[in-house]
Amino acid sequence: MAEMFESLGTWNWLIFGVILMALELLAPGIFLFWFGLAALLVGFVSFAFTPSWQIQILMFALFAAAAVPVWRRLAGSAARPASDNPYLNRRAAALVGRVFTLEKPIVDGSGTVRVDDTVWRVAGPDTPAGSRVRIVQADGANLTVTGA
Repeated sequence: MAEMFESLGTWNWLIFGVILMALELLAPGIFLFWFGLAALLVGFVSFAFTPSWQIQILMFALFAAAAVPVWRRLAGSAARPASDNPYLNRRAAALVGRVFTLEKPIVDGSGTVRVDDTVWRVAGPDTPAGSRVRIVQADGANLTVTGA
C-alpha cells in the first residue's frame, strides 16, 4: 500500500482531478468539483517542486478543506436578485391588507370571501354577507379578517 502512495506524482493528481470533475458532470452535487480542483492544485504545485507523498496528501486535504469556505464566500457574494414577484408560491400572504366583499356571512367565526376566481375560507367576528372586510392575517389557506 505504501508503494502506491510513494508512486503518487504530478500526472496522477492531474488525472484524478479531471476524473473527479468529470464525475461532477455526471452526478452534480457541487462537492466533487472542489475535490477535483484540490487534486488539480496538488498536481500543479507538484510541477514546481517534488514533495513527498505525505506532503501531497496533506496538501490535498488542506486544499479540499479550504474549498468549503471559499465556495460559501463565492456563493454568498453572488446573491440572487430580488424576485419581481415576492409572493410567488405564497398566494395567501399576498392578500394581507386587501379589502374584499364577503360572499357568505361569517357565522360562529367562519365564512367565505371570493378573490378573483377562488373562494377562500375566512375567520373573524360575525359579519353579514356583502360586508367589506380587510384581511389581516394569512395562515395557510385560512384568512383572518376584520371589518373594513
